[in-house]
Amino acid sequence: MDSTSEDLEEDVRLMLNGEGLDVPGFGSFSERAVALRKTACYVVGAVIFSAKEEVLMVQEVKKECYGRWYLPAGRMEEGESITEALQREVREEAGLDCQPITMLLVQERGPQWIRFAFLAEVTGGSLKTPAEADSESLQALWWDRESPLPLRSPDILALIDAGVKYRQKSWFPVSLPINLPCHVVCQRLLFTFVSSSHGQGDEGRLWLLLRDRADDGETGTRPHLPVVITAKTHTVAWAGLGLLQECMPSSCLRVTANVRGVLGVQHCGRVPGKTDGICFNTLATLEHLEEEEGTDLSCPPPLESESYRWHEVANQSLRTKILQRIKDGSLLPVHSLY
Repeated sequence: MDSTSEDLEEDVRLMLNGEGLDVPGFGSFSERAVALRKTACYVVGAVIFSAKEEVLMVQEVKKECYGRWYLPAGRMEEGESITEALQREVREEAGLDCQPITMLLVQERGPQWIRFAFLAEVTGGSLKTPAEADSESLQALWWDRESPLPLRSPDILALIDAGVKYRQKSWFPVSLPINLPCHVVCQRLLFTFVSSSHGQGDEGRLWLLLRDRADDGETGTRPHLPVVITAKTHTVAWAGLGLLQECMPSSCLRVTANVRGVLGVQHCGRVPGKTDGICFNTLATLEHLEEEEGTDLSCPPPLESESYRWHEVANQSLRTKILQRIKDGSLLPVHSLY
């Protein structure tokens, strides 16, 4: 294996292990940096259970939902990490200190609004009482999930269910935010194609889509997994699918592309207005539409851009790991709320 393949496959291993990679520059394709609370809103929410399987709830003080109940949640502030925002919101609204266990779900309405739901555990503090009501909340309690409780919105029920299921069986590895900066909302894509033939045992052959040139059009950089910016008018997931229109315009309507989930979330907002972006390390699959006659199902679709190429994964161990993640669906879910 040459050094380029070794470097690339090491990058893939890091992503599969939930680690991060530096985000490349976008050169002439650069977009204006996102600015938290100005051009982007990131929300955090905590699903926390007691020893009796009760879930932590807070009573809202806001005029539009006064007296109703919700999970501890709120917007990130400038200069915060995602984890710090979570801990602050739980402390302010519920009076408790917490430690995140894993992200449970990412929800998004495009790059302007993204919510990170966490499974977390209490590490200290005391439950907020009505006597401690302030501008953050009226009080907190442990809800048995059966007693009537007027909710601010039923959208949190899916988050609570996800927390219950993850505690029963963790269907994807622990996923916590990675402290690496980015100035835009983007995706790094592990875009895979698996052959329908079985020349490699029962697994099949596996290819990854690579960008063969620097994103600013210059040569001299090693091939890397493509990174694409999320457009303001589309969902986060669409950015990866839109990549196909660039590298295979003639055949993109004859293939099926699916964003399977997230391997890791990179964020470091220490420099407000310059590092408020998020990079989602995302696993996606590409398949031929089998009803198309004359299509060679054993090979990936041809590429029409010199900036991209297919890389076949020769390392059996790495190939098996990727295929297993696809088969098991062991990925952090991302849901569009459009």
